[in-house]
Amino acid sequence: MLLVPAAFSDLIVGVHVLAAIVGFGVVFAYPLLLSAAARLEPSATPFLLRARQRIGRYFVNPGLLVVLLAGIYLAGDEHRWSQFFVGWGIIAVIVIGGIEGSVIIPRSGKLATVAERDLAATAVAAGGRRTSATWSDEYAAGLRVLTRAGLALQAVVVVTVIIMALHVGE
Repeated sequence: MLLVPAAFSDLIVGVHVLAAIVGFGVVFAYPLLLSAAARLEPSATPFLLRARQRIGRYFVNPGLLVVLLAGIYLAGDEHRWSQFFVGWGIIAVIVIGGIEGSVIIPRSGKLATVAERDLAATAVAAGGRRTSATWSDEYAAGLRVLTRAGLALQAVVVVTVIIMALHVGE
């Protein structure tokens, strides 16, 4: 088997892509998980919201930092600072970090607390739960904000991946 030595920048490209997959791939699963939980197992909703908060802190944000640092290295190494996709990438990092840090992470924690309260209010006297929860207006409004923020984050990720893919190998 013939092994070709890779340049250090090739390794950084791999790290950059892997960080994007690990850090941002999960954001596309959230709507499905929360929707399924709300319909099939409402009592799992607070757990999923708290998990979303932790994943934001321990996967999305660190992934964002690695994407940024690797991107900075690559832009410098390849002398591409003046190209559109580099500027777009920096703006995308700022927007994603802003959405995640100022809306998604704090809203997920608050919404989990509201969901716990709503579930407690729908508890059956015998100690069981109804098959579906009655969510309060506060929960519904908070979920709308969280959903919109998540959709905005997803849109930025998709557009960024497309822009980066169009400029690979230029």
